[in-house]
Amino acid sequence: QVQLVESGGGLVTAGGSLRLSCAASGRTFNMYVMAWFRQATGKEREFVAEIWWSGGSSYYANSVKGRFTISRDTAKNTVYLQMNSLKPEDTAVYYCAARKTVSSLYDYWGQGTQVTVSS
Repeated sequence: QVQLVESGGGLVTAGGSLRLSCAASGRTFNMYVMAWFRQATGKEREFVAEIWWSGGSSYYANSVKGRFTISRDTAKNTVYLQMNSLKPEDTAVYYCAARKTVSSLYDYWGQGTQVTVSS
């Protein structure tokens, strides 16, 4: 069973930075895609970024492109989301997720970590 545990959320002022971590366990992830999603209060969950475990190709939502960087450490089975130039509209619960490369659906989710950006 895949387990995903996020950490690194917190309160930061606008323009600041945070790095989220997602520790993954329960599988060999070579055939998986790992991603970050977020959900603000009263809004639907939205895609932020994803990275292919094998090869490291990454993709971003337009709203975070150039500010956020997704990466993975295969030795530590951990995925990161480096968030720079944070804006109040980045405030949300951030979730780590995983899917098999042959699937379009994310089957595994972490519990989420709160990110709050004050103006």
